[in-house]
Amino acid sequence: MKNALQWLRSLLFIIQMYIALPVIGFGLIPLALFNRQYSYWIIRLYCTWIRWTAAWMVGLRSEIRGEVPQDACIIASKHQSFFDILLLSSVVPRIKFIMKSELRWAPVINLYAYWTRTIAVNRGKRGAAIKQMVAAVKAGADEPSQLIIFPQGTRAAIGVQKPYKIGTGVLYKETSLPVVPAATNVGAFWPRHGIMRKPGLAVLEFLPPIEPGLEIEAFMTEMETAIETASDKLAVEAGINLEEIRGIS
Repeated sequence: MKNALQWLRSLLFIIQMYIALPVIGFGLIPLALFNRQYSYWIIRLYCTWIRWTAAWMVGLRSEIRGEVPQDACIIASKHQSFFDILLLSSVVPRIKFIMKSELRWAPVINLYAYWTRTIAVNRGKRGAAIKQMVAAVKAGADEPSQLIIFPQGTRAAIGVQKPYKIGTGVLYKETSLPVVPAATNVGAFWPRHGIMRKPGLAVLEFLPPIEPGLEIEAFMTEMETAIETASDKLAVEAGINLEEIRGIS
């Protein structure tokens, strides 16, 4: 009975989440048309609303740890579910994503992606995608922002180990921007698929930046170690048995 009630609460939460997207996104379009800088505020407003409703509707509280980047940088974040995108977008001041090209056709999202100069890439063409990312970041260098990239290229369920892709290392090398790793445990409460949202404390943690100057291989090792170590600690904090998930005896 308890699980059934939580599932129902989760369903109602998801419904209002998707209603709020066009209500806030379309309703505040005049502000963004007047000055596209308002698009950042509108994004933060929506994401803050979802964090607030998640807390009282399904008992999913959220917390940001570490120093939120304010200057131009690359944020290399662990990606476990849609909730980590919302947490990032609720606090990062001038957010810019590297997203899959299919999202260019998603209503509401595509408008704000355009206004925030989000970079859409074709993930199926790895070499071309990396060149496109580097060129797009350099082209927008006159407008400092915090570029979000998911180094594993896709969502990874909590405790599941997936390789880190070289694209983040190439961006680090070619742009000479500091990279801020970010860890999370949101997958313990908000899964990649399904309706159920679990109560608890979801955390997004910004880690110390990796300054420019490392070779790509050394950078990739340092970044992956930082993100995975911190994410594992957050998973344990959330009550996840990583040894059981990974089959470690």
